[in-house]
Amino acid sequence: MTLLTLLLEPQWKKSSVETPPGGLHPVWTPQHRKDMELLEFTFSAQDNNLHPVSTPRGVQEEGPVTQGTDLGSAPLPILPGTSSAAMHLALCIAAWVLLLQGCATGQPPQAASARTDIRDCSTEPPYLPPTATNTSARLAALRGTMRAHSIQAYIVPATDAHMSEYIAERDARLGWLTGFTGSAGTAVVTQDRAALWTDSRYWTQAERQLDCNWELQRTTWIESIGLWILEAVPVGGNISLDPFLFSIDTWDSYSQALHGSGRTLLPINTNLVDQVWGDQRPPPASREIYSLPEAFVGSSWQEKVAGIRQQMEQHVRRPTAVLLSGLEETAWLFNLRGDDIPYNPVFYSYTLLTNTNISLFVDTARLEAAAQESLQADCPGPLCVELLEYGQVRDHLLRYVQGDVTIWLGTEYTTFGLYSLIPQEKLLEDSYSPVMTAKAVKNTREQELLRNAHVRDAVAVIQYLLWLEKAVPQGQVDEFTGAQHIDALRQAQEHSRGPSFQSISASGLNAALAHYSPSNGSSRKLSVDEMYLSDTGGQYLDGTTDITRTVHWGVPTPLQKEAYTRVLMGNIDLSRLVFPPNTAGRTVESFARRALWDVGLNYGHGTGHGVGNFLSVHEWPVGFQSNNVPLTAGMFTSIEPGYYRDGEFGIRIEDIALVVEAQTKHQSEEKPFLTFEVVSLVPYDRNLIDLSLLSPEQIRYLNAYYETIRARVGPELQRQRLEEEYRWLQRNTEPFPLGNTATATATANLGTLVLAALLSAPLTRLQA
Repeated sequence: MTLLTLLLEPQWKKSSVETPPGGLHPVWTPQHRKDMELLEFTFSAQDNNLHPVSTPRGVQEEGPVTQGTDLGSAPLPILPGTSSAAMHLALCIAAWVLLLQGCATGQPPQAASARTDIRDCSTEPPYLPPTATNTSARLAALRGTMRAHSIQAYIVPATDAHMSEYIAERDARLGWLTGFTGSAGTAVVTQDRAALWTDSRYWTQAERQLDCNWELQRTTWIESIGLWILEAVPVGGNISLDPFLFSIDTWDSYSQALHGSGRTLLPINTNLVDQVWGDQRPPPASREIYSLPEAFVGSSWQEKVAGIRQQMEQHVRRPTAVLLSGLEETAWLFNLRGDDIPYNPVFYSYTLLTNTNISLFVDTARLEAAAQESLQADCPGPLCVELLEYGQVRDHLLRYVQGDVTIWLGTEYTTFGLYSLIPQEKLLEDSYSPVMTAKAVKNTREQELLRNAHVRDAVAVIQYLLWLEKAVPQGQVDEFTGAQHIDALRQAQEHSRGPSFQSISASGLNAALAHYSPSNGSSRKLSVDEMYLSDTGGQYLDGTTDITRTVHWGVPTPLQKEAYTRVLMGNIDLSRLVFPPNTAGRTVESFARRALWDVGLNYGHGTGHGVGNFLSVHEWPVGFQSNNVPLTAGMFTSIEPGYYRDGEFGIRIEDIALVVEAQTKHQSEEKPFLTFEVVSLVPYDRNLIDLSLLSPEQIRYLNAYYETIRARVGPELQRQRLEEEYRWLQRNTEPFPLGNTATATATANLGTLVLAALLSAPLTRLQA
């Protein structure tokens, strides 16, 4: 949704990405977490409409704002009766949006040049780089299977049956069919055409990996996919998909796109890509599913079940069951972990929790003996877990809905396939299940576990930064070896279970690329003359970490130093913010951008995401987007502003913070005000900080933060006998002087604060 639309259309339905009235949902699933929610447009006085002219920024994630392309979508109508004053205000803010987006790129688009790393389908024969995949045989096989099922078009998503952010190799159907390995995309195959839709993060990657069988569509909106299908498929044709791979909203959007067109949207439970993939498809997961050691558990699974059942009893609809489809929901509820998904200690499962029974659908042969004993220690009885095979969930659910029941589910993680098995009158729908929202608020024990994990994680990151200082000037490090080294340092820490995502190790211009991860065959050498961005995280038995530090070992340019300092100012301003209870994260998100906005800079990704206790590094529904739940004490979120100059450098500073009660001068008669406690404990690069830009309050905050780092990480470094690292820590946490700082920031920031307030009011109404 655009900022303008937020002002004029507060009643629009909320989804993973906001939907224009009369428009259609983009291809979005819960893995798309950091949505900028900006859309460029023009206003036409002839039809009183706003016309979108570029790809929505909602598809941007941790990277530069880039030029979009024509969406070909319906105009966004201005509501009848909108006052001229409101129209004027809206158009003024629209101008702000366009100005900020223009400033974010920092320079006009450059002319295209001859390249050998991407395909060229205009030549004869077409040019394909070595990174492209020949998909001719795969497409031919799929088209044969489509003909056997009388299907004229088949839609293939990048998701699994649980709407997971990361998917197993076995579920990478889109990647196998197309050769494209980006995390977001949708493919449509007809008998004579094939197309891939993806967002601007992955356009270059797609041009490197696709062969010339594929058209690249530079958008993710389902309206675009629908128009393409209507053009490619004649009236009377069948358009099919696997309903167990699509969210409820996405199914509804496709249905709307094809409604009245003479084409039929036909769900088919047999996955056609799996049929073609055959025995080449990777085997199912086989590693053991285990119970978390008691020392790393915040509360027993029996206590968690009792808490969810209490919510069921207190709900006005009195649901008889809760259906859990998200993998981390079941893992959290039963204190179980697995290794079925890269970087995420989860396992394939469903749970149906009723008032009197508990059914867990899982590969029972992989449950360790201790886990089975824990789950069935109280059998028979209401705390006895019935163990059923993973594939039995459909039949079991169909039997259960024959009774007088009401099933409570979260639509964000439930596929249309499961949803369609339940009669509408027996459904209780929320965006997130009660387990998802309960999991987001950590109890006292869970908070302490996560704090402890971040102390040891800081040790690994400090070891890495010291190693880089010594090795980079000697020309001994490239991006890939750097990523390998930080992963190895974390692995050596106590309770480590590997990285929490693929390490982002990016030097120079690569740091301006979203989700850039180096490979052994293509990796830039780190240099003292370039900025270096390291975005990494770890999985530990006591918590999940995610931290980004940007450094420069030489002499940064004035722009680099100013941009870094302003990113740091945004991080500080949001981290030290005090705000009322029940505040939506999106309402305060602009504080992280304010210092950048002051000089016409911006960044094109969201400002933060939740994080789990040895679970997902991107834990929904916590964060700063319009469809996140209000911030509550006990939630952990990242705070990660940035700035990206395409083709030159990228900056991001990311910390994990715990929402805590604020100690204010005046105590509220109701709930206490809230603030953040930063639990990431690694100092920032002093070489990139321009102290003259910082206010005294920001300096004091930094010095207090550094005192905390010394107090918490210093003893751990000494315990591990890392004396050189300890001395490094002392040098890099020296207090900053309070002289020569900015002293009149309030007046300078007035304009951006007014804009933030204008944006916050309708956003607050959206959250209500």
